[in-house]
Amino acid sequence: MDLSHFFKDTPKAALAFSGGVDSAYLLYAAMHLGADVRAYYVKSAFQPQFELEDARRLAGQLSADLRILEVDVLTDSNIAENPCDRCYHCKKRIFAAIAQAAAEDGYQVLLDGTNASDEEGDRPGMRALRELEVRSPLRECGLTKETIRGLSKEAGLFTWDKPAYACLATRIPTGETITGEKLQAAEAAEDYLFTLGFTDFRVRRLGEAARLQFPAGQMEKVLFKREEILTELKRYYQAVLLDLEGRE
Repeated sequence: MDLSHFFKDTPKAALAFSGGVDSAYLLYAAMHLGADVRAYYVKSAFQPQFELEDARRLAGQLSADLRILEVDVLTDSNIAENPCDRCYHCKKRIFAAIAQAAAEDGYQVLLDGTNASDEEGDRPGMRALRELEVRSPLRECGLTKETIRGLSKEAGLFTWDKPAYACLATRIPTGETITGEKLQAAEAAEDYLFTLGFTDFRVRRLGEAARLQFPAGQMEKVLFKREEILTELKRYYQAVLLDLEGRE
């Protein structure tokens, strides 16, 4: 099956839209194939502001119908206490909110951007998707991340080379309570590092310290910028540590 057959069989659907590579291409493809699709972006404490801006920009580029929902995930102790299955509880809370809003808008089928490169073992939230009967057209049609990037580039989508970005909750160790203050510190630190030109990095919390993970190719620049990075990040953390293993 390919996407043209999928949307022939499913001509009307809601899409959980993150503004990332996969959901962006799925939104483009659905519209290009003539489907009646509405995109839903969930704004929560776990999503940085730039993701919302990317979602709005992409929807504007496509003249897509975008609805923004606000969900306070930290009011759920199964999420805020950060257990090993936090992603399951968070995904279920977010997708349930989208499903409810979509049903109110007349959309009974809910799609997401899971692709054929996503193994179930790597995506703890997939159980929630199954329970809520969310469809994943990219995965069902065998489209891998590499293929989706190529198709996105051909389609002229600015998201084609956007790095993968896990939610801010992943910056806090499992078992440590997640608070708005900790999430804001991670977002502010990463926003600053983006302004210095760094890419595909993470600022992870380790006690009261920031543990910085950069690709090996950016380490020299990190050391060159050491003083200014230290000065800025110590506004949010008591110490700043560099992980010499880096990010692969």
